[in-house]
Amino acid sequence: MIPNIFHFVFGLKPQVEPFHLMHYLCLASCIEVNSPDVVYFHHYHEPYGPWWDRIRPKLTLRRIEPDAVIAAHTYENPDVAKFRYAHLADFTRLEVLLAEGGIYADMDTLFLRPLPADWLTRQFILGRERPPPHASRGSLCNAWIASAPGAAFGRIWLDAMRSSFDGSWSDHSTVLPYTLAEQNPGLLNVEPETAFFSLDWSPKGIADLFERAVSLPEEAYSLHLWHHLWGDRRRRDFTSFHDGLLTPDYVRCANTTYANHARRFLPDDCSGSHLRYATQQLKESIAAPLRSLAERLGRIGS
Repeated sequence: MIPNIFHFVFGLKPQVEPFHLMHYLCLASCIEVNSPDVVYFHHYHEPYGPWWDRIRPKLTLRRIEPDAVIAAHTYENPDVAKFRYAHLADFTRLEVLLAEGGIYADMDTLFLRPLPADWLTRQFILGRERPPPHASRGSLCNAWIASAPGAAFGRIWLDAMRSSFDGSWSDHSTVLPYTLAEQNPGLLNVEPETAFFSLDWSPKGIADLFERAVSLPEEAYSLHLWHHLWGDRRRRDFTSFHDGLLTPDYVRCANTTYANHARRFLPDDCSGSHLRYATQQLKESIAAPLRSLAERLGRIGS
């Protein structure tokens, strides 16, 4: 019912920085762990850079056009407006899965182990996640979706999403499918949080990913990394970890949950350096307090 093909959606905003190592490791781990028949990379702006050059030959590229309605939406919250590209991807992923079926995952995913073979006989699969504060009843995250072509739940969800999209961060993408699943329980299978989101989006969950090593449950098939909460070094309300620290030296040398599981997907010629990693850590220990001080002084001055 569900074909062994994987879909990724990327590049719905201009690419101003090289393709990141995290994204390379997402795709490399998908290919090695799942042995997919094909990996479709749906994009508007094509990535660039050394990591992209390494992984591009293993992908089937498809150029897509952003959804016109979402592209023209006026956001009330400017903090959410910055993530318009993510909302564009929310619609694209369901459209692609309805047309072809397969498995969709966000690009901030690390794949750990193959899915059970009998899962591919199902119609539609989602995973529970820790609900956001306003979703007291529950939440099903759309960062990982498996679907047969034309699955009824995907059609119901996409139709409801088009009529209810309000520009909020996740009501249409996590709260809405939870409500629809309660109304249509026979149309999908819901896996526990441990399957795809065993380390959640809280400061503790992100620290467990990138700052310390914790054990994962045996039924953890992949990890979602919550990149929008930590990628920008200027954002530190969840963690001081950021994109600039996720380097080959970090992946090769750090004793953290992410590094320990991502290490096997590094190319053989990325040996890593314990000295460079230690230097990186030292520089960050000096730079982080200085950035915080500069921000406080900036707020006082304004």
